[in-house]
Amino acid sequence: MTTPTTPATPGPTSAPDEEGGPLPLAPTIDRFMELAVAPSWSRLGPALRRHLFRWDDEPAPRLDGKVVVLTGFTSGLGLAAAKQLAGTGATLHLVGRNPEKVAAWAEVLQADAQRAGGSVVTSIADLSDLDAVRALAEEIAAAHPKVDVLVHNAGALSRSRTTSPQGIETTVAAHVLGPFLLTTLLLPRLEAAGKGARVLTMSSGGMYAERLSVDDLEMGPDGYNGTIAYARAKRAQVELGHEWRRHGPEGVAFHCLHPGWADTPGVVEGLPGFHRLTGPILRTPEEGADTLVWMVGVDVHRLGASGGFWLDRRRRTEHKVPWTHPPAGERERLWAWCRQRTGLA
Repeated sequence: MTTPTTPATPGPTSAPDEEGGPLPLAPTIDRFMELAVAPSWSRLGPALRRHLFRWDDEPAPRLDGKVVVLTGFTSGLGLAAAKQLAGTGATLHLVGRNPEKVAAWAEVLQADAQRAGGSVVTSIADLSDLDAVRALAEEIAAAHPKVDVLVHNAGALSRSRTTSPQGIETTVAAHVLGPFLLTTLLLPRLEAAGKGARVLTMSSGGMYAERLSVDDLEMGPDGYNGTIAYARAKRAQVELGHEWRRHGPEGVAFHCLHPGWADTPGVVEGLPGFHRLTGPILRTPEEGADTLVWMVGVDVHRLGASGGFWLDRRRRTEHKVPWTHPPAGERERLWAWCRQRTGLA
């Protein structure tokens, strides 16, 4: 284990561009879009950036011989990512909760993967159930001697409070503790993949509204607000990226990203008012998943140091206002809390 010093949160930077580079003023236009938020996170963001940074000039990724684990693949962003990754030649290990949906989509994706020289393996697991996560980790480890990429995408925004089989508030269990436990248990397989292994977590721009507070992370039944619970969990995911940089094995990269405002079943169900208001400008699931697929396939050196937060293929600031920076020691408290609540301490 390595414990490098965590650097200051990076500003809006990008990895080196491919031959040809971005168009003149592209970085400047990109920064102004991000400052304004709506142009950046709406469907305008990827439409402009695709042209400004010449995304189409980059070759389609080939992941022959790679093993990619993707949770939450049966709808929305996860399904869009799975469809794109099925054409890369990778072995996809796809994880979902609903057996019928898993079986139906696996059949479609298996056909696509085989045409590209890859394959599909599936597992059924609820990431909010820590016992199910342990069983899932054993299943993945038994199926693959290495894991090149682990993608945490499972989760949802629930407007009502529920608890996991272990009695943990479900939003925290599914978005924070389940992924933390699965990552920890699969570290030997990630290390076995060698240089270039990575863990990618689909977070949310909603986390910008919250400051990390371990004491307030798991909301109780009194005054429960699903939107706030979701935003806090997503903030915790991003802050954990820095702790994985400190505590994770050398050679495994850890990054978070967000999809912008995408039109997915989760947004329709969890934020119906927001969906009605912003429907015409929402990204497609494919546009929302683009950066995830790019990060799965790009050379790991282009992602830079672990702990990054990404949107539209560029590294972004994690704090839009100064009061969301975590108090001193709070990230370390979060790490210890996750280890304790998952039974790893």
